[in-house]
Amino acid sequence: MTTLGTGVLRVRHWLRGHPLASDAALALFVLVAMIAGSFAHQDTPDGSGFGTRTPEAGSVLLMVLGAVALVRRRREPMAVLAATAVLTAVELVTADPLAPVMMTTVIALYTVAARTDRPTTWRVGVLTTAALTAVAMWLGPAPWYSQEHLAIFAWTGMACAVGDAVRSRRAVVDAIRERAERAERTRDEEARRRVAEERLRIARDLHDVVAHHIALVNVQAGVAAHVMDKRPDQAREALAHVREASRSALDELRATVGLLRQSGDPAAPTEPAPGLAVLDELVDTVRRAGLPVEVACTDLRPPLPAAADLAAYRVIQEALTNVRKHAGPGAKAEVSVVRVGATAEVTVIDNGSGGGTPNGDGGGHGLLGMRERVTALGGSLTAGPRYGGGFRVHAILPVEPRTATSQEPGPAGRTGETA
Repeated sequence: MTTLGTGVLRVRHWLRGHPLASDAALALFVLVAMIAGSFAHQDTPDGSGFGTRTPEAGSVLLMVLGAVALVRRRREPMAVLAATAVLTAVELVTADPLAPVMMTTVIALYTVAARTDRPTTWRVGVLTTAALTAVAMWLGPAPWYSQEHLAIFAWTGMACAVGDAVRSRRAVVDAIRERAERAERTRDEEARRRVAEERLRIARDLHDVVAHHIALVNVQAGVAAHVMDKRPDQAREALAHVREASRSALDELRATVGLLRQSGDPAAPTEPAPGLAVLDELVDTVRRAGLPVEVACTDLRPPLPAAADLAAYRVIQEALTNVRKHAGPGAKAEVSVVRVGATAEVTVIDNGSGGGTPNGDGGGHGLLGMRERVTALGGSLTAGPRYGGGFRVHAILPVEPRTATSQEPGPAGRTGETA
């Protein structure tokens, strides 16, 4: 039974892929049915009318021509309907009772109804029905009031109704399939967007961790190499700072990369993301690297939201790293975090020479990453040289939900700003 069902499915798939062969098979079946029906006569006294009537050669020829026309019913439905209607009209004039070739017209009318719109279906159906009925009533051998003429209404009306129903069902199925495909595309696009955002977030975190700690390692390694021979104690202290900075970098890298592990992996880290609560540790690390830093932080109770807290920490971390790398010797930095209403303002300034300081339009990833991180939260960030020397980074972070449209980010860099 299973083999039989599989074979039927294969035949159906093959016929769908070869519509011409399918129509040819239908035409052959219709021809056999018409010829078999032409041997029946409904007016025999005993009621067993089959075999009491023999079709004429002309009638058989009309049946063959009608069946041949059905082979192209999908490619030229209107032309096939016109041809079969003409053949049926000829049969209605010459045959008694109703001609079997009428079956080809019914199938052609069904095809037109299934492949066109509803107004066209009913216009063509009414025209075909009226034309065939008029021919049968006024030119046929039977009286105009013969009951056989009602069969024309029944068969053509049924063909129009069934064809229209099939077309409507196909339209509904196509609409459902299109909506499902559109929803699938939307889900795929949303998934790709979320993946891209997560990749960008991880890239920002990795850059913040690597750039900050590697910059400190580079500075302390340079100090150690410079004083290795003359002041070994200071060299050992610098190497200790290198070891501490590298260990911190490895810990943060492990925490960041651990987010990519499976949720059931026991080795995945569970430490919270850094924030302003550990700002003192960050500042101490920078001070030990040789950069004097002053911090002014107002009362931030209640605490900032997790996203804003992390963004503020990363902005300060990246800004201090840039000061250490670009501000030059003898530079000092000032950090301030102030809560103003529904926002928190983070400012990092320095008094360095700024000869190598990138501007806000620069191609480095540090300032770009800071700006993207802040604007993603609906805030703004400005960065640029200060009047009289140095550099200034100023970020405004929303700390309460906003219902208005997102705030436009500030200009990439502004000259002439004072601290």
